[in-house]
Amino acid sequence: MADRREVRVSDADREAAVAHLLAAVDEGRLSLDEYNDRMSRAYTSVTFADLDNLLVDLPDAQAAPTVTATQTRAPAVATGALPRWLRVVWIAWVAKVALNLVIWVLLSVTEGELLYFWPMWVIIPPGLALLAVSYAVTASRKSVGS
Repeated sequence: MADRREVRVSDADREAAVAHLLAAVDEGRLSLDEYNDRMSRAYTSVTFADLDNLLVDLPDAQAAPTVTATQTRAPAVATGALPRWLRVVWIAWVAKVALNLVIWVLLSVTEGELLYFWPMWVIIPPGLALLAVSYAVTASRKSVGS
């Protein structure tokens, strides 16, 4: 059997490592910049060696990648983090907003004057609905975690 450091990691292993990094931020062991850097490297990790290198200077770094998927969800509930599907919806909304703003700016520049700001109808109603859903999901996750 291959050495553990050479074994490929699963999505659950990556999520467990990110949860461990988030706990280190909560304890004041990592800054937000360090967390963002390590988190992005954790999600692109291929082997346990990659994950171990991210956690080696943190307490219990060797135990973090072996956390089960059910244990991984606990920190997300405790911190009120949004579930992955909702983050994807937010990203799609931001992309839609950016695209509509670019179109509006290009049209205004082409016309030589500021046009009616029609993107507000694409931005505000769906954004408010998405904000309400995010609040409800976060509130329900906190009440389940309590």
